[in-house]
Amino acid sequence: MKYLVVVQGTQADYEGMRGRATPHAPVWSEDDLKSMYAYMGAINAELAETGELVDAQGLAEPARIRLVTCGAQGRTVIVDDPYDVVEVLPAGYWVLDCASLERVTEIAERVTRCPAPDGVPDLPVVIRPLLDGADDIQTTPDR
Repeated sequence: MKYLVVVQGTQADYEGMRGRATPHAPVWSEDDLKSMYAYMGAINAELAETGELVDAQGLAEPARIRLVTCGAQGRTVIVDDPYDVVEVLPAGYWVLDCASLERVTEIAERVTRCPAPDGVPDLPVVIRPLLDGADDIQTTPDR
């Protein structure tokens, strides 16, 4: 089964990685960044070797998000940088093809141990099964 595994972060986290301390995130040193990239790179290499890796990407900082909605009278509403610096949003993801929920959970547990400087928030890693067609959508009874 395929799963979406999402790591989360905030704009403050991205600022810290750029060397700008905020009240919500510490500064990452060059060594901190190298350790994080090496750790995640090792996970990616292992998943590629086992054939479980379908795709993996880091996402641009939340300040670069654009929301597009349909507003009043059907007019398009566009909002750039719509989130507060501490709002938790996806920071990167993997699409994995794993034999079981237990296996993908093992991988997510490993991701939670990624090295980071003291003071970096401990955010959960989100696992979501990917639907494989209309038959995967479970209906709930009327309430």
